[in-house]
Amino acid sequence: MSDKITFTIDGVEVQADPGQTILQAASLAGIYIPRLCARKGLEPHGSCRVCTVLINGRPQAACTQPAAPGAVVDNSSEKLVMFRKNLIEMLFVEGNHFCPVCEKSGNCELQALAYRLGIAAPKYPFQFPIRDLDMSHPDVMLDRNRCILCARCVRASRDLDGKHVFDFIGRGPHRRIGIDTSARLKDTKLDVTDQAAELCPVGAIMKKRVGYAVPIGKRLFDEKPIGSEIENRQTP
Repeated sequence: MSDKITFTIDGVEVQADPGQTILQAASLAGIYIPRLCARKGLEPHGSCRVCTVLINGRPQAACTQPAAPGAVVDNSSEKLVMFRKNLIEMLFVEGNHFCPVCEKSGNCELQALAYRLGIAAPKYPFQFPIRDLDMSHPDVMLDRNRCILCARCVRASRDLDGKHVFDFIGRGPHRRIGIDTSARLKDTKLDVTDQAAELCPVGAIMKKRVGYAVPIGKRLFDEKPIGSEIENRQTP
């Protein structure tokens, strides 16, 4: 007797193993749910809320919500798409994201989601915050102006690298990424080969001397929109 859980996403029947989240089950079924903080191999965090879906009419983060028998999931209604657009636009204006001159352009998940959702320019006024840069490390830079507080670096450093280099400091609008020392990034145990230096979805944590190395046309999202690998039924 199968112990699979059956539910629907936009009318499509999807099966999940007990304990799997809506996001995991959808990805394995070839259904893309937008996300920024979620990443395979990292503990679900639910901070960005871009993966919000309507489950039986109620909004829930798909990356943290377990699949339930008979659940009816809305992933593509006009209301939901507008909600996601607003979130992406707010992330742009709350930071300093200048895509044409950013080393992450073409490989940036925030930029790619904006393209996928048809966002040409945010409708909200830019806040132009002034945030610290840390260029002290010989191989890795930290630009808090581009940070979207997804906590990928925090979780990767803690759970994958076993170092706990990054963590959050402050609350509300003053929240920012801090490091495990009162000094500079160069004084931490961060190594250029760490997953924490690899998994940033934007240009906040970048390896030095590799910017613009991949030419336009061959970057990650130049030819195919973000989520294509999932919609082609590949494991995320």
